[in-house]
Amino acid sequence: MQLSFDCRGNSVPTILLLMQRHLYDKGGLQAEGIFRINAENSQEEYVREQLNRGVIPDGIDVHCLAGLIKAWFRELPSGVLDSLPPELVIKSQSEEECARLVRLLPPTEAALLDWTINLMADVVQLEHLNKMNARNVAMVFAPNMTQLSDPLTALMHAVQVMNFLKTLITRTLKARQDSMVDSTSNFPLEPSDKNGPQSSSQLCNDVNNEVKNECEGEKSFVPTTERNSQSLASIENSSARNRSLVDNRPCIMVSREGSLRSSSESVKKGSKKANERSMADRESGLEEKSKGTRIVNRVNSRAELCEAWR
Repeated sequence: MQLSFDCRGNSVPTILLLMQRHLYDKGGLQAEGIFRINAENSQEEYVREQLNRGVIPDGIDVHCLAGLIKAWFRELPSGVLDSLPPELVIKSQSEEECARLVRLLPPTEAALLDWTINLMADVVQLEHLNKMNARNVAMVFAPNMTQLSDPLTALMHAVQVMNFLKTLITRTLKARQDSMVDSTSNFPLEPSDKNGPQSSSQLCNDVNNEVKNECEGEKSFVPTTERNSQSLASIENSSARNRSLVDNRPCIMVSREGSLRSSSESVKKGSKKANERSMADRESGLEEKSKGTRIVNRVNSRAELCEAWR
């Protein structure tokens, strides 16, 4: 029989995967009483013949597809669970005991059982629509998983198989729920500090507020070149005033002691004082410029930190 791999890596007959896909595509999992309601025998026989030819007929009833899946397991030469001793099936009550019992199956039967359990779990997940819980779907599948000759023994064993399948379905649903919780919890965390988690927008606001406070604390900080041009203008005005005062003085000045001093000496002294004032203003301007450069560098570094968190 042609085999294919399902999404979990189980090697199962291709015909089962084909019927499963069409059952899902046609909304069979949402149909009320799926796998419990039987389709008409005439339609089932026709669909069986078409599937054996490799043809998927149009307009297949979902209950017909579900019945053919059960019939495939029922018509096997030996049941999927026949290799398990009945006394071990009876003793296996917990999920761990049932899982250990599954490991005793041969590879082919183990793959078929795993495919069937996940199919039934898909049905139970839509219980609010199809009215099929774990017990109901396990009850309809249990008689198709064993092939005991004695009818009375087969009936009693089917009850134990039903409980066994129900436990495996519940275990599969719990594993799916746990995997969903783990996947939703693996998100990247926001940046945090000693005060707890901190978002990127909060970090940017904190940096902006801190930069604003530092700029207000540095009163001498002027980020533009306008202040420097004003300082140069004040130096030129000061030099011009000194020159005008010197030019308005008389050429010959008389001191208290009666000594004569030429106007050229006064001009030299005035020029010397103007130069000293100019040097002092320039040094003050350089100091202000260096402070401004430090603040700008600090602003840039914090802005880069904010962009990194974004």
